[in-house]
Amino acid sequence: MRLIIVSGRSGSGKSTALDVLEDNGYYCIDNLPAGLLPELAERALIHTELAQPLVAVSIDARNLPSHLTRFPELLEDVRSKHIQCDVLYLDADEETLLKRFSETRRRHPLSNANRSLAEAIQDETALLGPIADLADLKINTTSLNLYQLRDTIKLRLLNQPEPGTAFLVESFGFKRGMPVDADLVFDVRCLPNPYWKPELRAQSGLDAPVADYLAAQPEVEEMFQDIFTYLHKWLPRFAASNRAYVTIAIGCTGGHHRSVYLTERLGQALQKTLKNVQVRHRDLT
Repeated sequence: MRLIIVSGRSGSGKSTALDVLEDNGYYCIDNLPAGLLPELAERALIHTELAQPLVAVSIDARNLPSHLTRFPELLEDVRSKHIQCDVLYLDADEETLLKRFSETRRRHPLSNANRSLAEAIQDETALLGPIADLADLKINTTSLNLYQLRDTIKLRLLNQPEPGTAFLVESFGFKRGMPVDADLVFDVRCLPNPYWKPELRAQSGLDAPVADYLAAQPEVEEMFQDIFTYLHKWLPRFAASNRAYVTIAIGCTGGHHRSVYLTERLGQALQKTLKNVQVRHRDLT
């Protein structure tokens, strides 16, 4: 059995996550009282007609505060039944959440006559702290549209051909901000930039002319070897510590050339020795 617990602050994309999971064969329950989590898991094990049941539940601030406080022991109870259980926590910055609520005109579950929307969003952070602290995977949706969020959930949660730690090597551009959910970040802005070559500017690190240009630069090869040596040595230690997800972010200025090229090379090299290595280009559109 696989159980996915989806949580996060209101407006961060939990409904979208449940929709994606439902579309991929999961039986989904929204707003499950956290206290019922162990019983749900046990009943799913006993009564399901499926050989490998897939269940996803949403647990958020609509729960009783006392149930949220008990989440760590409830999660431990579920995992003691030898159930594969992943906790997905979605979030976004407060300005984005405020904007999303103002656009949809939905009422925040914690807001009332005495509590403003901004105060409700802040209070929600404290309420969901016990879940956020135990999340196996955190996704910040601030800069993601609906389709990007769906693709990210599919890649990180559903594209795991074998059990074990899922490693994501991700390129990004610093001008759009660092990925807040990255575990390791490497800055490659010191390398020669194809952007300043007019014939290469419109292309990306996936295109042969850009790749050939970068491959011919000694500094690029040196940077690749240094990063690969570090990851080759230390990523297995992350896997040995039972980490479910590890994100390695490679950043250049725009996220189109240097970081994309190195991310592709690193992903291909790591796939030879590690299972579940995924590659993503955040800012390549």
